[in-house]
This record gives sequence, structure tokens and C-alpha cells, in this order.
Amino acid sequence: MKKGKEVTIYDIASELKISVATVSRALKDDPVVSKKTKKKIFELAEKMGYRTNHFARSLRTQETNTIGFMIHELNSNFANSVLLGVEKVTTEAGYDLIIAHSSESYDKEVANARNLFHKRVDGLIASLSFDTKQYDHFKQFKDKGVPVIFFDRVEKGNDNTVVVIDNYKCGYEATRHLIEQGCKRIAHITSNLNRNVYAERYRGYKDALTDNGLDVDESLLLVDNLSEKAGIDSAHKLLKQKRRFDGAFITNDFVAAAFIKTLKENGLKVPEDVAVVGFNNDAIAHLIEPSLTTINYPGVEMGEIAARTLINHIKGVSNLQQLNTLIINSDLIIRESSQKKKKSKA
Repeated sequence: MKKGKEVTIYDIASELKISVATVSRALKDDPVVSKKTKKKIFELAEKMGYRTNHFARSLRTQETNTIGFMIHELNSNFANSVLLGVEKVTTEAGYDLIIAHSSESYDKEVANARNLFHKRVDGLIASLSFDTKQYDHFKQFKDKGVPVIFFDRVEKGNDNTVVVIDNYKCGYEATRHLIEQGCKRIAHITSNLNRNVYAERYRGYKDALTDNGLDVDESLLLVDNLSEKAGIDSAHKLLKQKRRFDGAFITNDFVAAAFIKTLKENGLKVPEDVAVVGFNNDAIAHLIEPSLTTINYPGVEMGEIAARTLINHIKGVSNLQQLNTLIINSDLIIRESSQKKKKSKA
């Protein structure tokens, strides 16, 4: 289909027999132009299908009023909640959002970074894929003075600004809670330990065991992806071990739900036989039986803080070079899946 001719401010000016300058000022809502004239211009612009030429404007101002958002996956409540927080702040500040999804692929992440760079985004908010080991694809932004903020899965060092929770503390508290419930052999089901989030949670898990006089048994560490199959496979692997486990700290609620379902299908009771703690406080934590004890991961707040910090830097309100690590509070939400020792009723 042949494209129609793009309507310009010259067309509007010619139709109304007024100056181009007046049309330009009116479309920018300049108070110099009377309300009556503005009304005529806006009505005609809409009727003729006029569109603001953001590209031309960006060439003049060196700004595109767009923020890039790079995420490793979009099929989790956490990722969607971060996006919700980012979108809320960017919309209020008058920025458009370009979303790029790496599908846990380093190669796709590199391609996404290149694409966002050439789209001249004013800033970038990014969370890394599972297998990202090199970070040269972010250097092009820094070389051009385009600010970058990492969240959740981050690259620490190199003067980067990152927005995270205290994953070590969360791992420690989740494991300590299971120990307090009487668990002695606690499995840890997690994902790629090269990523900061999982490495820090694992470190917290190990230290909680050691501080409470329990052995760190490598046979109880299961590293996989964050799929339903991973939860099922992990349960089967642990059930085959000669020594019975009595607790599990799992770094994803969806995996934990599949894990619990598999245990129940194999005749075990949760929490009586195995106490379980998940991570993220996804909606599924409320829906499964028993309800899932989990770490609350405030995604909306994380997205809002990342976006607000980035935009404040772009507008000159603050300076990212003076910020390094922004830590969001998170806490343990105790529900039925972990309570071997039931709370006494008053």
C-alpha cells in the first residue's frame, strides 16, 4: 500500500492562512498564541492527520525522549512488576519506553543493546541474561555519555550504578528460618551461580548452615533453570538420595510450586516431611496448597527507583557517578509451607 503524504505545519498554515511560526507555537502550547487560534489549529491538525516529527526534533535537541529497557525474560510476575514500575515513572516524566527481551541469550542481549544504541535512547535500564560474561556491548553507551542502570542481575564494578536487594541477607534468613523449624538437611534449588543474585543467595544459604552447626552438603545443591521441569526434576533427584532431606530453599516461586506438587504426588507432606521456602512472592505463592513461604521481591519499587534515578541523571537533578549500589528492602513472608512448628494460638 502506498503511503500518503505526511502532513506538515506548512500545510496547516496554508489551509488556515496564518504563519508557520504561529502553527509551530500553537502545537507547542505556547501562551503567545490565543486559545481561539490554538483551537482552530489543533482541530485542523487532527482532521488532517498531522503527526509531530519527533525525529526532526531529536536532531535539534540531541534527545529522543526514549528510555531503553532490557530484560532477560518477561514470563514472570517479578519481571512484569519491574516493568510496571519503570513504565509508571517514565510515562509521568514524558518519556517513551523501548522494551528489548533477551530470552536468556547473551547473543540476543548484544543485538538488543546495539539496536537500542542506534535508536539513540537517552538512557538504558538493564538486567543481564543467564550466560552474559562480557560487557563490551554496554561500553558504547558509556562512551557516548548515555547513562546505564543495571537492576536485579547486574554487573558490579566499573563504577556501575545498580539497583538490587540484599540477596545474601535473603538467602541467610530463608535458610535460618528453615533451621528454626527443625530442618537439618536443607536442599538449595537455584540457577546459574555466575549471576550475582543466585551466587549471593547461595552464599547466604551456606553461611546460615555453618553458623548453626550444620554441614554444607553439595549433594543438596541443585542448579538448573527456572522452569516447571526444573522443579519436578529437582524433587525427583532429591527423592532418590539415600539420606532424606527435610527442607528446601528454592530461589523461584514457580519452581517451588512444581517442587511441592511433585513431593505431594510422591506421598510426602509439606511442611511435615519437607518444609519449603520460595523466592519472589509471585501470585502463585498464594494459590498453591499449602501456601508458600517466600521472600518478598518488590519489583514495582525496584522499577520505579531505577527509572527515577536514571531520569534524574538525564535532567541533571543528580549524578549517577555519585551513586553505586541502591538496595531495596525485602523480607521473609512466612506462610504454611515452612511451618513445621505451628504458631501457638493465644
